[in-house]
Amino acid sequence: MKYLPNLQKRYTEEVVPALVKQFGYKSVMQVPRLQKIIINQGVGQAIADKKLIDIAQEELSLISGQKAVQTISKKDVSNFKLRRGMPIGVKVTLRRERMYEFMERLINVALPRIRDFNGVTAKFDGKGNYTMGITEQIIFPEIDIDKISKIMGMEITFVTSAPTDEEGFTLLKEFGLPFKNVKK
Repeated sequence: MKYLPNLQKRYTEEVVPALVKQFGYKSVMQVPRLQKIIINQGVGQAIADKKLIDIAQEELSLISGQKAVQTISKKDVSNFKLRRGMPIGVKVTLRRERMYEFMERLINVALPRIRDFNGVTAKFDGKGNYTMGITEQIIFPEIDIDKISKIMGMEITFVTSAPTDEEGFTLLKEFGLPFKNVKK
């Protein structure tokens, strides 16, 4: 038998029926689903200290369970002493099982470790996709606090197949993403 992450099982057993009931889809193929999760970390200080980009790449690989790639600047910006082709960040794109496993760790382990946490804001992009910012990478248990050289933040983007923000919001809420209480 093939291994299925808990959130993937939950999607087929609980989330799909709930969304079909709420939005009245005629087929289960119409139900929005999570397509990928992109974790992006901009490391602007890497211009001065080249080691920071390697450290960030290593940490993001630990957090995601998949090798992170460096992002390269596309143009010169003289005010920032930035040249084309310099590494300025790291990113990783998660799909399938790794995506569900990361989301489960994020919801159940990492977010509750944030001090004074009372939910994430519900701002979507108009097409059902959601991006949240995290200010410290130390909320993830994979990161050893003693070995941290610099505290860096990251953006986590949830790309869904939902056509509207309302459907994307409902999908992520059913997965258990703790949104702040919003008045609709």
